[in-house]
Amino acid sequence: MMTPEPLPDVRQLLAFYLEAGVDCALADEPINRLVEPEAAPAAAAPRQAVAPQGGRPAAPAIIAPRGEPPPPPDAAIASAREAARTAPTLEALRELLENFDGCALKQTASRLVFADGNPQARIMLVGEAPGRDEDIEGLPFVGRSGKLLDRMISAIGLDRSKVYIANVIPWRPPGNRTPTPQETQICLPFIRRQIELVDPDVLVTLGNPSTQSLLGTTEGIMRVRGKWRDYDTGKRTIRAIATFHPAYLLRSPSYKRLAWQDLRSIAKMITV
Repeated sequence: MMTPEPLPDVRQLLAFYLEAGVDCALADEPINRLVEPEAAPAAAAPRQAVAPQGGRPAAPAIIAPRGEPPPPPDAAIASAREAARTAPTLEALRELLENFDGCALKQTASRLVFADGNPQARIMLVGEAPGRDEDIEGLPFVGRSGKLLDRMISAIGLDRSKVYIANVIPWRPPGNRTPTPQETQICLPFIRRQIELVDPDVLVTLGNPSTQSLLGTTEGIMRVRGKWRDYDTGKRTIRAIATFHPAYLLRSPSYKRLAWQDLRSIAKMITV
């Protein structure tokens, strides 16, 4: 007879959830999704204000209005395009994003993760979205994948003072989930304007989502990585190349050899 494995304790369960990216609660109480919702009770008739003895009727209670829901996706995308187009500088673009309410991810993220590095750099690297560590620090690529990225660019003689780093999505999706196509489309005008304002000589897309979003391809990262192509900023054409996201290399270290080939190609390009 096989001995059943012991059930995990609370500490082990919390460690499992944290490793899976579930590190924030979206409600105070758990919700059983398998139970049919109960019918809402009929609204009670409004109570008349009762006047205190010898005085005027008491004022009705004031209920604070709920926050406005985000606009429909099409309206939010149009609003993002118009707002991004008006930003004359990176500082103005950052302020626009701080005040932009068209993306629901802003409501669950701790803060905006705009960029890191040197805005005058010749190389700009763009990932997909912030993770837990980035959401805490307010900077892109500061967790485990960020440390690997630092080692990758260091291998070709660069550091964060010589590159500019951003993400397509500037707010962390809850639990590190994959951003929806609508969320990506809403944020896309801002990262495109960011690339235009930085005006680098070389654009490096990290991973499949940022590559497909910015380079307009539907092919997977294995097919497009390491191949140079043109990216039109609206003002000029710059050279662009895709490579693996550091987080993917942490999960699949055997691909580091191919990533090193991409890095050598990037180093050669900036010495021209």
